[in-house]
Amino acid sequence: MAKKWRLTVLALAIMAAAALLGYAGLALAAGNDPGSSSDPLVSKSYVENYVAQYVQNALKAIPGNGGGNSQWQVKTVPAGQAFTGAAGAEFILRSGQALAVDPTGSGMPDLTAGSNLTAGRAVAANHLYLVPRADGRGFKAQTNVVIMYMGQ
Repeated sequence: MAKKWRLTVLALAIMAAAALLGYAGLALAAGNDPGSSSDPLVSKSYVENYVAQYVQNALKAIPGNGGGNSQWQVKTVPAGQAFTGAAGAEFILRSGQALAVDPTGSGMPDLTAGSNLTAGRAVAANHLYLVPRADGRGFKAQTNVVIMYMGQ
């Protein structure tokens, strides 16, 4: 029994020593002193300037905040020509007749009707359409058409 007790105490001592050595190793591995050349401190003004620049660049990337065409434009598309928009482009057919072009087969959302316009179907006048991706979706004019569009 005494021998079993000694082995148990020895095993616990070895585990405690291993834990302490492991902790010491982790402390040394992380061990750069804050503010040293290997772990420099930064000033509050540096962080504020960095964050302000980051937010400003992020806002520029959002359409309507200086990062793209955010105003409606009017365009005449001659008969037989196609209009394809970039991702996020919107258009409204104001006059004329056009058929949807959709090489993907996924369609374009008709935001006015709450439906999906697929290839070959007529584009309805005065409906707002959204081009979800820059993959060739748009319309082909059957007659001369006038559209309003936003985006690229």
